[in-house]
Amino acid sequence: MGQGYVGLPMALRAAEAGIRVTGFDTNRKVTAALGSAVSHIGDVTSDQLKEGLARGYNATSDPACLRTADVVIVCVPTPLGPDGGPDLRAVEAAADLIGENIPAGALCILESTTYPGTTEEVFAPRVCRDRLVVGDTVHIAFSPERINPGQTEYGVQNTPKVVGGLTPACTARAAAFYERFIDEVVSAKGAKEAEMAKLLENTFRHVNIALVNEMARFSRELGIDLWDAIDCAETKPFGFMAFRPGPGVGGHCIPVDPSYLSHRVRAVLGYSFRMVELAEEVNTAAPVYVAQRVADLLNERSLAVKGARVLLLGVTYKPDVADMRETPAAPLASRLLHQGAKLSYHDPLVASWHVDGRDLACVTDPYAAAQESDLVVFLQAHSAYDRTRLQLTGAPLFDTRGVLPTGDNVTRL
Repeated sequence: MGQGYVGLPMALRAAEAGIRVTGFDTNRKVTAALGSAVSHIGDVTSDQLKEGLARGYNATSDPACLRTADVVIVCVPTPLGPDGGPDLRAVEAAADLIGENIPAGALCILESTTYPGTTEEVFAPRVCRDRLVVGDTVHIAFSPERINPGQTEYGVQNTPKVVGGLTPACTARAAAFYERFIDEVVSAKGAKEAEMAKLLENTFRHVNIALVNEMARFSRELGIDLWDAIDCAETKPFGFMAFRPGPGVGGHCIPVDPSYLSHRVRAVLGYSFRMVELAEEVNTAAPVYVAQRVADLLNERSLAVKGARVLLLGVTYKPDVADMRETPAAPLASRLLHQGAKLSYHDPLVASWHVDGRDLACVTDPYAAAQESDLVVFLQAHSAYDRTRLQLTGAPLFDTRGVLPTGDNVTRL
């Protein structure tokens, strides 16, 4: 259930292993396109989709498909709600459909990221209703998704799969299912531990990114090259993992998922998860800091932000991925537009971009456009960019990723 960034790759891998798979999605346009071998996910090519269809995969928006399902995997979105907690409406709707349709004896697995306790307190009651008993006539488990868009080394098959059930029997059955098409399956103590494992993974990244983002600010003022310091620290073969500064965090996992845990701690225990809240504060402020640095760099050339020709290069949240979810380029662009900059952008994966109700000018030749700009802000290190050629344009470059060749015209974050 859900044929997006998580559900579609999972469905196709299961089909590849010989499992009869139906991909359910409420968006009829999506299921119609999938049935015609037209993929809407960057990590799934149309050729891969054709292979899946040939193996028996099919897509539908008809919930009647649940009536004959042995296993149901729920991969629906869980965005943040107005109160800062997860918006569980899609999970609840999926659970209701399952409860109305699945036969006794089915296995139901929730993969949508959420706070610990959701599987037991929200998902299971809607699935069971008054007719099914967990661990007997229905088995229910949680397994955190670990899809990493743009990753080629690790996919569904070779990424270890954590699973935790509401009972030991639920865990065993879910683990046995995943073992049919995933190389390594790790059984958690229960569903809550599996739910927490996902949030721990993403909170770890969120906090460490915030650490280096804050260090980038005071290191510059202290005259320290933080990029060089990180490179040196990375030579330590134990006890250190390198994280590097950037213009902010994007995607679903980092800026969204840790907030689920923070919200849960506050709602249930009455106190704050200070580490996550501080990391969120630092990372949310990163685009604001970049905007200030843009203003400073223009000021050094006796230019104001208002009227300055500023070019943004790479506006997705991740290199070589066309995913714009929570991209830090959006709040940065919004701030620069508000300050009166003449903003344009280039991204090999984004043909059009709307910010604050405006269509931003998309340039076709980033190198020619760089030469005509008062400042170029390098936001995303897509492999399509020739970094040396960009540096040789002579244009003033603000490198927020620390990857451009050094030169008099290059300033790092």
